[in-house]
Amino acid sequence: MESILALFTAFGLSSSAGLNAYIPLLITGLVARYTDLLTLNGPFATLENPWVLGTLAVLLLIEMTVDKIPALDSLNDVIHTVIRPAAGAILFAANSGAVGGMDPAFAMVLGLLTAGSVHATKAVARPVVTASTAGLGNSVVSAGEDVVATVASLLAIFVPLLMGLVLLVAFFTIGRWWFGRRNRALPSNPIG
Repeated sequence: MESILALFTAFGLSSSAGLNAYIPLLITGLVARYTDLLTLNGPFATLENPWVLGTLAVLLLIEMTVDKIPALDSLNDVIHTVIRPAAGAILFAANSGAVGGMDPAFAMVLGLLTAGSVHATKAVARPVVTASTAGLGNSVVSAGEDVVATVASLLAIFVPLLMGLVLLVAFFTIGRWWFGRRNRALPSNPIG
């Protein structure tokens, strides 16, 4: 059971990194440094270093500010196309030690794909928000993303079972929407 909970933690943190790279990195570093709830693997324990925590806090403030400004938020998403998946890879690998001896390289790939998928969805949706609200909705959507990333990061660490349930419901909902959309697009049988 502990391995499954650790897997939910890793997926939850890497998903959060797809929305905001620095929130889950900072929360993970703080929790690992000041509690016994997380023990980070190998080189990833560097997240607990006060210099790293301070740098993450500064980067978080910059990212949270820039992401709320129309046009700059799109540039921010382009820059973070590399950073968010990398953060997801680091978070997944850092927490993979409790996942029954998972290969760190495989853990990094899972984290990269998870954060990359969430980031890609965000990067595609944001220009639609900008266009449909003349940029006025950007700050609201960005603030919502920050709240979701924070709550998901905290749930992933403190209530991983609930985070797992949230992830499963989200996966099922997206899958149902995707396949429902594809089925509607297929032509009906002209013979019958």
